Amino acid sequence: MPTRRDFLRLSALATAAGCTLGRLPSAFAADAPFVYGVQLYMVRKEAPQDLPGILHAIRQIGYTQIELFPIVYTHPAPELRRIVADSGLGLVSAHFDYASVPTKIEYAHQLGLEYMVCPMIPPEHPGQWTLDNFHKAADDFNTWGHSVHQAGMQFVFHNHCYEFAPQGTTTGFDELMKHTDPAFVKLELDMYWLAQAGQDPLTMLTRYANRVSLLHLKDRIANAPTGFVMGPTAKHITEMGKGTLNWPAIFAQAHKQGIRYAYVDQDDTALPILDSLKENYAYLQTIKA
Repeated sequence: MPTRRDFLRLSALATAAGCTLGRLPSAFAADAPFVYGVQLYMVRKEAPQDLPGILHAIRQIGYTQIELFPIVYTHPAPELRRIVADSGLGLVSAHFDYASVPTKIEYAHQLGLEYMVCPMIPPEHPGQWTLDNFHKAADDFNTWGHSVHQAGMQFVFHNHCYEFAPQGTTTGFDELMKHTDPAFVKLELDMYWLAQAGQDPLTMLTRYANRVSLLHLKDRIANAPTGFVMGPTAKHITEMGKGTLNWPAIFAQAHKQGIRYAYVDQDDTALPILDSLKENYAYLQTIKA
């Protein structure tokens, strides 16, 4: 069993060779197929009741990866890693609450992760984010990014829509990108939330090609209003292929950039959850990047 010191030494060698840990060398990644998974938040009601059962169901549909969510971190890391492995699913990425990131780096390492993802910046007041929030987050992300890198992983931020609200001549997202080190702070772009914020997912994917490590997938119904407020009024979500997002173009660009992992993360579903997952997976099989 490699030691932690061995792992860090290999990480340093990989970086010196021009390859960022957790990403395949670009010459290989461009030819690699996408690996489709499910963000555990999508099955947040089912997972606490029967985690092995829902993981097996996800694997039977055809998905090969799971991205973890904090509701299962009551399990010790070795036990949780075993549960996931027993289901036949792979595990390279997981979400961690903002406040828990610095205390969960060792836990993430024990899980064998490649990516530690922070999915949300705490607002200063309920539903209100200020530039101070984003500047503090940028400082924290830089610090955490270095620590996560030293542990052999990448630190990643997952967007929603609130980051794109205009604040004078800038936005919170612009401030994050301006004040964080692209070598240590990467992105998991959520295609739906970009569109909800009035952004073009394809443009954003291309603009931040040096940052995007992971994708989140869900479609958006036609003629829905855009906005920057989180909550029920922001959810115009549907299964992939039923909405307006240009998935063939998105995946073609993502493939060109060497992105490999993409997770279905449909926050709410009108269909029973497993039926929704099946529909999303069936659509993904039609994509030819």
